[in-house]
Amino acid sequence: DRSNLIYAAIDTLKRTLFEESIVVALVCIVFLLHVRSALVAILMLPVGVLMAFGAMKPLGIGSNIMSLGGIAIAIGAMIDAAIVMIENAHKHLERAEPGRSRVAILIEAAAEVGPALFFSLLIITVSFMPIFTLESQEGRLFSPLAFTKTFAMAAAALLSVTLVPALMVIFVRGRIIPEHKNPINRFLIWIYRPVINGVLRAKMLVIVLALGAIVVSIWPARQLGTEFMPDLNEGTLLYMPTTLPGISVTKAAELLQMQDRIIRSFPEVVSVYGKAGRAVTATDPAPSEMFETIINLKPKEQWRAGLTVDGLIAEMDKALQFPGVSNAWTMPIKARIDMLSTGIRTPVGVKVIGPDLTVIDKLARQVEQVVKGVPGTSSAYAERSLGGYYLEITPNREALARYGIAVQDVQDTIATALGGQSVTTTVEGRQRFTVNMRYPRDLRDNPGAIASDILVPMPAGGAVPLGEVADIKPARGPTTIRTENGQLATYIYVDIRDRDLGGYVADAQRAVQAGVQFPPGTYVVWSGQYEYLERATARLKIVVPVTLLIIFLLLYLNFRSVAETMIVMLSLPFALVGGLWLMWALGFNLSVAVAVGFIALAGVAAETGVVMLIYLNYALAEITARRAAEGRTIGRDDLNRAIIEGAVERVRPKMMTVVAIMAGLLPIMWSTGTGSEIMQRIAVPMIGGMISSTLLTLIVIPAIFAVVKGFGIGAKASEHEVAAVAMRKEARL
Repeated sequence: DRSNLIYAAIDTLKRTLFEESIVVALVCIVFLLHVRSALVAILMLPVGVLMAFGAMKPLGIGSNIMSLGGIAIAIGAMIDAAIVMIENAHKHLERAEPGRSRVAILIEAAAEVGPALFFSLLIITVSFMPIFTLESQEGRLFSPLAFTKTFAMAAAALLSVTLVPALMVIFVRGRIIPEHKNPINRFLIWIYRPVINGVLRAKMLVIVLALGAIVVSIWPARQLGTEFMPDLNEGTLLYMPTTLPGISVTKAAELLQMQDRIIRSFPEVVSVYGKAGRAVTATDPAPSEMFETIINLKPKEQWRAGLTVDGLIAEMDKALQFPGVSNAWTMPIKARIDMLSTGIRTPVGVKVIGPDLTVIDKLARQVEQVVKGVPGTSSAYAERSLGGYYLEITPNREALARYGIAVQDVQDTIATALGGQSVTTTVEGRQRFTVNMRYPRDLRDNPGAIASDILVPMPAGGAVPLGEVADIKPARGPTTIRTENGQLATYIYVDIRDRDLGGYVADAQRAVQAGVQFPPGTYVVWSGQYEYLERATARLKIVVPVTLLIIFLLLYLNFRSVAETMIVMLSLPFALVGGLWLMWALGFNLSVAVAVGFIALAGVAAETGVVMLIYLNYALAEITARRAAEGRTIGRDDLNRAIIEGAVERVRPKMMTVVAIMAGLLPIMWSTGTGSEIMQRIAVPMIGGMISSTLLTLIVIPAIFAVVKGFGIGAKASEHEVAAVAMRKEARL
């Protein structure tokens, strides 16, 4: 019963959603110091979330860890447009002429930034397109998250140009504290103004340092391992040891009971359920040498201090070392998904494929020995394709002819005596049971008894021992015969410990290539979770560049300038810097979940760049208009003044958007409940990336803006001076 896991994961996300909503609301109130204005963002948030939930029902998306996770990572970004609009309205109200209509001012403020904000939210929505292209297991896992995040951001984009302006007219009224009286804003300006002054004095140095930061981030990127997905703590372990073929049922039962007793002795264990061989179902073709033991664990709070899941597995593995037994550890749901998808029940699997069963069985054993020497290998076990023990009974046709016995009679006798024959059905209440009859065990458990005690009836009457009319001898043969793409295959199961998946497979591939010679027609395929990782990586390598091109086109449609579009696009690689360093610091591996986090980060980073560029352009346009009214063109001092005004004087909305997004992500990073392992991998690159993206937005973009807009200003100024001198000469004449 996995319902406890499902409910625990959903409860974790519900608690995180509630914490995020509270924190985001507090951010709005603290920065604006105007509760009514904060209500605009606070009311817009649940409406957007409800719209996202409303879209889930028609598409058949249930409430689960991934669908709720999509909303969780979107909450901070959902209110960005409302924050910027409200702050812009406050600014317009401060500067408005006395007696002017409040509603007209609010509409003007909303119209000023509304289109650009709509585009920025649309970019965040579009940035998640690569997730929809994932296929197989990773696609089924992340598509609910992608759908709900897209629904949430699409709802936010729609509400930003419909509901938010209407709520502003209702709530943005009364006494509004000016920015210069807001202690938080004063502090931000006090910190930021000297920084931006220094940036404008050393623009090229700032740009070079930013590029250097991107180059330096290559080092932590190379240190990161790779894996398909972080392990989800299901609260239950699945112990899957394997022995060599030929173990008897009695010995298998003894070994199973011994293993269960050892596992039950650990204080973290609630119960242990083990089985050897196959269950009573045609869908479980496990041989008797394959064991499965489900270990239910106590809540983490009742464990020994400092003990982790990996630590507990290591202790159990050390206690369960038996000669001839190869251990493998996983979790029940994960194991079932892996076995249904690839047939491999361990993190790494090697499939040796070829036309001859004897050859591939020999090669598989060689691969097993080579892989055991690779650092990080916990266990490696190659299937013994030819390791089965059989009893061959071959009818002797000459002897049968002497007795007048048909071959079919011998086969029927063997089938009935050894395999059994259904003779009747017994009815007990509502249940029916088939009655099967065969020889007792002591007459069929060894070749001698089978040869002497099993009698074959003769047509003329009487019977003859089976050994008189058939040759009986033990033999070795295949336990199972696997095929892959029409060819024979043998599997090697590899369990790893303290290594990342991608790095381990790379080392193992080199070791196998150097240590095993494959004859023509035989080859290996690396499978398991590595197969998922390779498939997802190949798909993302195609789709991510296409998505970046779409983001570029959307930015260009908004700014109508290639230069300004490129300024915003620069925020994407710079956002990677913080994400990579934070992942390295926390020891996280690159995975599909991390890729989802970086993809989500791309849209948010582009949005922060758009907000900065909006304010810089508006400040420059205002100064240009003033200089035009004076009959002059702008100079470099005017450009610097515009940058200071657009960057420093409007630092509050930029910091509000960043803090709101960060506040929405921190509860995810701090969460420790069921399902938090996956959501943390999504949140961490976003948090680290937002830190570096904020530095880019506040420091590097103004420097690049000054360089780009500075081209030609000196020439225009000199032309103006020449014209002024000419006018003075004409006046003298």
